[in-house]
Amino acid sequence: MPNGKVPHLDMLRSPLGRARGLGSARAGAGHWWAQRITALALVPLSLWFICAAIRLEGASRADVAYWLRAPVPIVLMISLVIATFYHLQLGLQVVIEDYLQSDALRLASILLVKAAAFVLALACIVSVLHLAI
Repeated sequence: MPNGKVPHLDMLRSPLGRARGLGSARAGAGHWWAQRITALALVPLSLWFICAAIRLEGASRADVAYWLRAPVPIVLMISLVIATFYHLQLGLQVVIEDYLQSDALRLASILLVKAAAFVLALACIVSVLHLAI
Protein backbone atom coordinates (compact mmCIF):
# COMPACT_ATOMS: atom_id res chain seq x y z
CA MET A 1 0.00 0.00 0.00
CA PRO A 2 1.23 3.50 -0.69
CA ASN A 3 0.92 4.74 2.90
CA GLY A 4 2.17 1.46 4.37
CA LYS A 5 -1.16 0.59 5.95
CA VAL A 6 -2.99 -2.59 5.12
CA PRO A 7 -6.74 -1.97 4.71
CA HIS A 8 -8.83 -3.57 7.39
CA LEU A 9 -10.86 -6.30 5.71
CA ASP A 10 -13.93 -5.54 7.81
CA MET A 11 -14.38 -2.11 6.23
CA LEU A 12 -14.50 -3.71 2.80
CA ARG A 13 -17.40 -5.97 3.74
CA SER A 14 -21.08 -5.27 3.64
CA PRO A 15 -23.01 -5.27 6.96
CA LEU A 16 -24.26 -8.76 6.13
CA GLY A 17 -20.71 -9.95 5.47
CA ARG A 18 -19.54 -8.51 8.81
CA ALA A 19 -22.37 -10.28 10.64
CA ARG A 20 -21.59 -13.66 9.12
CA GLY A 21 -19.55 -15.88 11.31
CA LEU A 22 -20.88 -14.26 14.47
CA GLY A 23 -23.54 -16.91 14.87
CA SER A 24 -26.73 -17.64 13.10
CA ALA A 25 -29.71 -15.43 13.73
CA ARG A 26 -31.75 -18.62 13.49
CA ALA A 27 -29.82 -20.47 16.21
CA GLY A 28 -32.29 -19.49 18.93
CA ALA A 29 -35.43 -20.11 16.89
CA GLY A 30 -35.87 -23.67 18.16
CA HIS A 31 -35.49 -22.51 21.75
CA TRP A 32 -37.95 -19.66 21.18
CA TRP A 33 -40.50 -22.00 19.61
CA ALA A 34 -40.11 -24.55 22.42
CA GLN A 35 -40.87 -21.84 24.98
CA ARG A 36 -43.97 -20.76 23.07
CA ILE A 37 -45.23 -24.33 22.54
CA THR A 38 -44.76 -25.28 26.20
CA ALA A 39 -46.45 -22.04 27.30
CA LEU A 40 -49.36 -22.80 24.98
CA ALA A 41 -49.59 -26.38 26.29
CA LEU A 42 -49.46 -25.20 29.89
CA VAL A 43 -52.61 -23.08 29.55
CA PRO A 44 -55.12 -25.93 29.08
CA LEU A 45 -53.09 -28.31 31.28
CA SER A 46 -53.04 -25.79 34.14
CA LEU A 47 -56.76 -25.07 33.76
CA TRP A 48 -57.45 -28.82 33.81
CA PHE A 49 -55.31 -29.24 36.92
CA ILE A 50 -57.03 -26.36 38.74
CA CYS A 51 -60.48 -27.76 37.91
CA ALA A 52 -59.40 -31.25 39.00
CA ALA A 53 -57.93 -29.93 42.25
CA ILE A 54 -61.12 -28.02 43.02
CA ARG A 55 -63.24 -31.07 42.21
CA LEU A 56 -61.06 -33.31 44.38
CA GLU A 57 -60.94 -30.91 47.33
CA GLY A 58 -61.54 -32.85 50.51
CA ALA A 59 -61.16 -36.22 48.79
CA SER A 60 -59.22 -38.94 50.53
CA ARG A 61 -55.87 -40.21 49.26
CA ALA A 62 -57.63 -43.37 48.07
CA ASP A 63 -60.14 -41.32 46.07
CA VAL A 64 -57.37 -39.28 44.43
CA ALA A 65 -55.41 -42.45 43.66
CA TYR A 66 -58.52 -44.06 42.15
CA TRP A 67 -59.16 -40.96 40.04
CA LEU A 68 -55.52 -40.82 38.93
CA ARG A 69 -55.53 -44.47 37.80
CA ALA A 70 -57.67 -43.61 34.78
CA PRO A 71 -55.68 -43.16 31.56
CA VAL A 72 -56.66 -39.55 30.85
CA PRO A 73 -55.82 -38.04 34.27
CA ILE A 74 -52.46 -39.78 34.56
CA VAL A 75 -51.42 -38.82 31.02
CA LEU A 76 -52.51 -35.21 31.57
CA MET A 77 -50.74 -35.05 34.94
CA ILE A 78 -47.48 -36.39 33.53
CA SER A 79 -47.81 -34.03 30.55
CA LEU A 80 -48.29 -31.13 32.96
CA VAL A 81 -45.16 -32.10 34.90
CA ILE A 82 -43.04 -32.48 31.76
CA ALA A 83 -44.27 -29.24 30.18
CA THR A 84 -43.84 -27.31 33.43
CA PHE A 85 -40.27 -28.36 34.12
CA TYR A 86 -39.20 -28.08 30.48
CA HIS A 87 -40.69 -24.58 30.26
CA LEU A 88 -39.00 -23.66 33.55
CA GLN A 89 -35.64 -24.91 32.30
CA LEU A 90 -35.98 -23.00 29.02
CA GLY A 91 -36.89 -19.77 30.78
CA LEU A 92 -34.08 -20.01 33.33
CA GLN A 93 -31.61 -20.76 30.56
CA VAL A 94 -32.54 -17.52 28.80
CA VAL A 95 -32.08 -15.54 32.02
CA ILE A 96 -28.71 -17.18 32.66
CA GLU A 97 -27.53 -16.55 29.09
CA ASP A 98 -28.61 -12.92 29.26
CA TYR A 99 -27.17 -11.97 32.65
CA LEU A 100 -24.09 -14.11 33.36
CA GLN A 101 -20.95 -12.80 31.70
CA SER A 102 -18.49 -15.57 32.54
CA ASP A 103 -18.62 -18.43 30.03
CA ALA A 104 -17.63 -21.02 32.62
CA LEU A 105 -20.21 -19.81 35.15
CA ARG A 106 -22.86 -19.61 32.42
CA LEU A 107 -22.20 -23.18 31.29
CA ALA A 108 -22.12 -24.53 34.85
CA SER A 109 -25.35 -22.72 35.71
CA ILE A 110 -27.17 -23.97 32.62
CA LEU A 111 -26.05 -27.54 33.30
CA LEU A 112 -27.12 -27.24 36.93
CA VAL A 113 -30.56 -25.88 35.95
CA LYS A 114 -31.06 -28.62 33.36
CA ALA A 115 -30.02 -31.33 35.82
CA ALA A 116 -32.24 -29.92 38.59
CA ALA A 117 -35.23 -29.63 36.25
CA PHE A 118 -34.70 -33.21 35.07
CA VAL A 119 -34.36 -34.61 38.61
CA LEU A 120 -37.38 -32.68 39.91
CA ALA A 121 -39.52 -33.67 36.92
CA LEU A 122 -38.48 -37.29 37.38
CA ALA A 123 -39.36 -37.11 41.09
CA CYS A 124 -42.79 -35.71 40.25
CA ILE A 125 -43.45 -38.37 37.61
CA VAL A 126 -42.39 -41.13 39.99
CA SER A 127 -44.71 -39.64 42.64
CA VAL A 128 -47.63 -39.57 40.22
CA LEU A 129 -46.99 -43.14 39.16
CA HIS A 130 -46.54 -44.27 42.76
CA LEU A 131 -49.86 -42.70 43.73
CA ALA A 132 -51.66 -44.16 40.73
CA ILE A 133 -50.31 -47.70 40.98
